[in-house]
Amino acid sequence: MKVLLVYGSPHKNGCTKTALDEIAEELKKNGVDSDYFWVENKPLSGCIACKSCIKNNKCVFDDRVNEFLEIAGDYDGYIFGTPVHWGGPSGAITSFLDRAFYADLNGGGDRFYMKPAAAVVSARRAGTTAAWDQINKYFALMQMPIITSRYWTIVHGTNPEEVKQDREGMQTMRILAKNMAYHLKCREAADKAGVCLPGAEPVTEFTNFIH
Repeated sequence: MKVLLVYGSPHKNGCTKTALDEIAEELKKNGVDSDYFWVENKPLSGCIACKSCIKNNKCVFDDRVNEFLEIAGDYDGYIFGTPVHWGGPSGAITSFLDRAFYADLNGGGDRFYMKPAAAVVSARRAGTTAAWDQINKYFALMQMPIITSRYWTIVHGTNPEEVKQDREGMQTMRILAKNMAYHLKCREAADKAGVCLPGAEPVTEFTNFIH
């Protein structure tokens, strides 16, 4: 069992990574491996709705999004981290998730289907719950079970050392890791017992308020 820790912070070893480090350590204690995937701080385009992904099952822009899509299917669960920028998640992580999940959904992929996911948010002070809500909407649309903790999975601090002093935040990260590990073990047990995933309906019915 392995979890991919993805984060869209401009700082490779900043506050968001510090929260993910606590999760990685606790996952390991619970028998689950993890890897990091940094979105990086290079320019990252948002989705341009060209729908090339329908044919190619990947994005037309060949950057970190496609690098992520190439390996994402090898993981059993995901945790996506972001700092708060202007009261919401970073532009990097939203552009990244828009394109990655849209490419998988439109391209007929099944990298993420029924795999557990969680959002982790770091901030100096405010905007955490708004960012947390927005990231979780991606998982809900992708039919990914959302793993929670004892509190919203957020940490506070202006630098890694301050985040480490957020004792409740660090505890929340550890509980999240325990819950993720438990869910993965339940999924493994279900697979061994022959409990199959629910079958997907063949055609998605897209409607609007006119039709």
